[in-house]
Amino acid sequence: MNDPAEGNGRRVLVVEDDRSLRALLKDALTDEGLDVGGAASAEEAMAFLAEEPVDLVLTDLRLPGADGLELLRWLRGRKSPPAVLLVTAFGTIDQAVEALKEGADDFLTKPLDLDHLAVRVARILENRRLRQEVARYREALEGDDFHGMVGRSPPMVALFRDLAQVGRGQGPVLIQGESGVGKELAARAVHEEGPRADGPFLAVNCAGVPAALLESEFFGHVKGAFSGATRARPGLFQEASGGTLLLDEIGEMPLKLQAKLLRVLQEGAVRPVGKDRPTKVDVRVVAATNQDLREAMDAGRFRADLFYRLETFRMVVPPLRERGEDLELLAARFIRRHAARLGRTPPRSGSEFLDALRRYPFPGNVRELDNALERAVTFAEGSTLEPRHLPARILEAEADRQRIQGGGRGESRETGGGSQEPSGSDSPGAARTGNPPGGPHVPLAALFPGEKLPSLRELEHSYVRLVLERTGGNKRKAAGLLGISRRTLYRRLEDGTPEGG
Repeated sequence: MNDPAEGNGRRVLVVEDDRSLRALLKDALTDEGLDVGGAASAEEAMAFLAEEPVDLVLTDLRLPGADGLELLRWLRGRKSPPAVLLVTAFGTIDQAVEALKEGADDFLTKPLDLDHLAVRVARILENRRLRQEVARYREALEGDDFHGMVGRSPPMVALFRDLAQVGRGQGPVLIQGESGVGKELAARAVHEEGPRADGPFLAVNCAGVPAALLESEFFGHVKGAFSGATRARPGLFQEASGGTLLLDEIGEMPLKLQAKLLRVLQEGAVRPVGKDRPTKVDVRVVAATNQDLREAMDAGRFRADLFYRLETFRMVVPPLRERGEDLELLAARFIRRHAARLGRTPPRSGSEFLDALRRYPFPGNVRELDNALERAVTFAEGSTLEPRHLPARILEAEADRQRIQGGGRGESRETGGGSQEPSGSDSPGAARTGNPPGGPHVPLAALFPGEKLPSLRELEHSYVRLVLERTGGNKRKAAGLLGISRRTLYRRLEDGTPEGG
């Protein structure tokens, strides 16, 4: 029998003590494109299956020694058991029905019709494939690990489903998302869900390779192609042949190389530097970026033809701030992992610690959360994590948030406003009047006493400017407090100029 990985869900073991019938069944199923092995007894089959998994066991019910029913029971007790198709004589149909109750998928009676056998085997294998696919989706819905990605929020469940579906294809994939959301993990999921899972997965950062070496790095070179090329070297496309190549930060790729990448995607061949003839490659390309490629395309920094070629399968990994309950799920995992590396019991997350995490927008997304929790676990002295264990930027953002929400109440206290209630969510005044934590509710009408009301665009622009003033012009802090990326902040500042202003 061939390597199980080569069968791709179509591996069958025939268990039959009659040598000539066993050979006939093996030949018939091999002709159907299946990967088929054989065993003469249940004991021989058990020894075989202990070493090499299969997708379907086709077994006679009557065998020397342990019979087909005992083999079925042994298979049901194994992890990820194969499907079972029983072959029985007319006089043992009652036993076959009993076997169905114990988990067999189907049974056939002798004498066998080989065409009918092929149809039943194909149907069982397809049903098994569908059950496995449903199981993967169920794991995603329950928040289990999906190729290293963790989440049970609706955006992530939808992403897991899309990654599994796209993984079955062969065309190029474009993965977009902010920095730190997990685009490489998404690319690996595409690779591991597809037919190339046993092939190589290589990743290269397009912004991290010197411009002079880009072509050689991607496509390879022959000996003497340029100064210092003392030997021939395969490029990333050749090394990833049979697998997947992730081109991270594709938006940073020079236009000249973009044209050559497009040719590779169209022709399935590369031309190493210094070589006249192209070399065939079999690679699935996954591109990732945190840029708006349409904007780059409009600005002339990215080729339109390459963009439309990559956009066939486009995935967007959501930012952490849009993933709701996933933050606590991720936090628990990161805390366990960092505690294990330090050889200590994972500390408990205090309520104030979790509140600080929930309020911070994490512009650096999952990567920033991971780094923050690594620091917190390292600096925690006791068994409980507290806000003071978090990085200074998170504490500063929390202080800024409270200052902005508090407005000018601090000045009133200092200038003798004796009736002023203390600020914060524990204020008894806030509890009596129904004010939200962090500041009193001000009716919008009080902000605009005149008849002329500002447009939403003007109001947004003014608020962004206010936050910038309160943060001393620090755009990183302002973006964090507004819950948007710095790129979006710049766009708000550019596009938000009031009309006539």
